[in-house]
Amino acid sequence: MEKVKIVIVGAGAIGLSIAAELSRVHKDIVVVERNPAFGQETSSRNSEVIHAGIYYPKDSLKLKTCLEGKALLYEFSARNHIPHKKTGKLIIAIDKNEMKDLEKLFARGKANGVDDLTLISKADVKKMEPGINSEGAIYSPSTGILDTHSFMKHLVASFEKNGGQIAYNTEVAGIAKKGSGYEVTVIDSQKESFKLNSDIIINAAGLNSDRIAAFVGLKKAEYKLKYCKGDYFRLSHSKEANIKHLVYPVPKEDRGGLGIHLTLDMTGSIRLGPDDEYVERIDYKIDPSKARLFYESVKTFLPFVKLEDISPDTSGVRPKLQGKGEGFRDFIIRHEDVSGFPGFINLIGIESPGLTASLSIAKIVAGMV
Repeated sequence: MEKVKIVIVGAGAIGLSIAAELSRVHKDIVVVERNPAFGQETSSRNSEVIHAGIYYPKDSLKLKTCLEGKALLYEFSARNHIPHKKTGKLIIAIDKNEMKDLEKLFARGKANGVDDLTLISKADVKKMEPGINSEGAIYSPSTGILDTHSFMKHLVASFEKNGGQIAYNTEVAGIAKKGSGYEVTVIDSQKESFKLNSDIIINAAGLNSDRIAAFVGLKKAEYKLKYCKGDYFRLSHSKEANIKHLVYPVPKEDRGGLGIHLTLDMTGSIRLGPDDEYVERIDYKIDPSKARLFYESVKTFLPFVKLEDISPDTSGVRPKLQGKGEGFRDFIIRHEDVSGFPGFINLIGIESPGLTASLSIAKIVAGMV
């Protein structure tokens, strides 16, 4: 049985941020990842947006880590030459009724400490984005985009340079409390089982995090994840000159996300999505016929988009703690010493703004360690 100090379950943006942060001080860290490479699930199947912190309730972990994480992520990306861009974002109202919702959201964003927001008129929107129809918008200049693969690749390099190890194609099959530490049973790509003895377990398993918590005996109802799938469709390259900013609709309370929005990637390509559909199992297939639903959702404010411009791109699944129609649930970042499991740290329900918040979350976990 191999003895290590820290086992981190999951090599997504969160697990890798924690690994890179901890490896600056601690040795004998192993990241266990069930996929053949890093970031194969939620971390590589999202909008790659650096969020400003507009949407989240005051005093929530989502807000705190988003605000701090945004600043850390821009600084980190600039210092390490990771492709990123402050594109700015427009949250638009498509009619006068939505202007009331927009004003409420603007007030929330300002109260949250996002002090660079401006409420702009229909004419202002037209000047910034002539192709958009709206009654007005919130302009968020600090929202941007990030090359998530390059970000995670740099975290891996930093972690491994500091002596850390990543075990790919390796899945956790059991965790048992043993004395002052934990015995972790893992299965490798050859279906062979072996054990690790670790002082500390950090559960950053994303879509699998509730199951990892249950292994050690933490089968709490509040930890049960709900899968919310989101599909993306890509616009034809001929439309790329039409848009320079991210464009979001006013969020609705009954959605599992922020609504179908328009995002850019580092090449200037445009994607629409994600939508939101609660599902029982993880499946990344996309129904091409949904292109019409996407078209109907955006044609009011993106009149230059035609149905034939839209083609399937990719999909992702959000690890949500709230079900359809349920109220806000915050990130769970918890040292389980209060439940009788000292050294076991849970991160559950880390969905949006998880990518933006990743470096901030790593600092919180480092403090717990």
